Amino acid sequence: MENILIIEDDADIQTQMKWGLSKDYTVHQAYDRMSALKLFQKYEPRVVTLDLGLPPEDDSAIEGFACLREILKKAYGTQVIMVTGNNERENALKAIQMGAYDYFLKPIDMNELKVIIKRAFHLADIESENKDLHKILNREAGFCGMIGQSMEMQSIFSTIQKVASTDATVVITGESGTGKELVARALHDNSTRKNGPFIPINCGAIPENLLESELFGHEKGSFTNAYAQQNGKLEYSNKGTLFLDEIGEMSTMLQAKLLRFLQEKKLQRIGGRTDIEIDTRVIAATNIDLQTAMKENKFREDLFFRLSVISIEIPPLRDRDFDLELLSKAFLERNRVTFKSKATAFSRASMDAIMNYSWPGNVRELENKIQKAVITTDANIIEPDDLGLSEESNTRSSGDRVDRRYYGVTLKEARKRLEVDLISSAIERNKGNIKRASEELGISRPTLYDMIEKYKLSVKDSQK
Repeated sequence: MENILIIEDDADIQTQMKWGLSKDYTVHQAYDRMSALKLFQKYEPRVVTLDLGLPPEDDSAIEGFACLREILKKAYGTQVIMVTGNNERENALKAIQMGAYDYFLKPIDMNELKVIIKRAFHLADIESENKDLHKILNREAGFCGMIGQSMEMQSIFSTIQKVASTDATVVITGESGTGKELVARALHDNSTRKNGPFIPINCGAIPENLLESELFGHEKGSFTNAYAQQNGKLEYSNKGTLFLDEIGEMSTMLQAKLLRFLQEKKLQRIGGRTDIEIDTRVIAATNIDLQTAMKENKFREDLFFRLSVISIEIPPLRDRDFDLELLSKAFLERNRVTFKSKATAFSRASMDAIMNYSWPGNVRELENKIQKAVITTDANIIEPDDLGLSEESNTRSSGDRVDRRYYGVTLKEARKRLEVDLISSAIERNKGNIKRASEELGISRPTLYDMIEKYKLSVKDSQK
């Protein structure tokens, strides 16, 4: 049972509270500040009830405030409920300003107090989850802000670390909204070019007659309205990285010109006659199947092989079930702080709706829905309606969700994926405690350590 500390100098009230709470909690009692702090340090209760009028000056709040200050100093996440008389209401409000969770007026109604205590423990759970989440996010944020503990994403992170230091061209594939530009930026930020420019250009968002000028630049007078010389994105990316998003939308004429640049590392501006040497790394991305585009003569085969020295495929969000909850909580925390929202958690129904939705818009859609929910809700808990998700939403069965992750893989690979997910999930649920995780999995602690080493999982044992 959870520990709760009652700090109260009235013996009758202490007896009443212990009798009323001992069925649900392990109750510890203190009569003054010094004994309270000793018990607090020994048992580390997450919820404390504190009487403001403690001896030796029980007719004032001096000792009560001092005790509150010490408790919050030792463990700010502890929820302190002030128990006070009607004539001390102003002091109780002052205590809340100092960091107390709530206050309760004497005489004590145990049913009402139990509700307040239950809410306090719930808030302590949420704050603990947020603290753990911050640790996870801080760890993941070290890898260019990308979040993902699934085997698929960990494999992508590993590939980026291996490839980033080279100048090899890279093609990133994946559906819209999966985070292709984030991967491109990670490649740049982990490369020797990280101090140079990162220049992105969306080939599908610029008309064909302008895209050539955007890429290669032009000389003054080279065409109508060319009133001045203009450098292209390739020149601006010198000593850095050029990211060509949606390269599958580029015309075959421009593909030929890009191929020549990749082969010679030289370009001529439109209307120019001078070769300009450019030292840039090219990373391309697309959400279309380039193999099909080549068969249809919409994409040059020679350019494909020149670009795709390294290929990175980002899985759609519907195939990243293990990351869904982590991403959702990360976006909630990020937007809660940005928009100063009171929303701190998802209801169970909301998380079920998130896990069952197919996410055709992938990570971008998930973040947009959570941002909207954070901005519009007035409650602490986000419900499915806040997210715009309901039973009528585009859902998928749990069987489809599980089976999809193992399509096209061997039995050996499927077993590896399942073991990685089960181990990672057990360790996360047990907050890094390897002993409890091994017991939950039904294996010995040394066996679990061997499997962590085998799959190169990044975890820390919190059991000291």
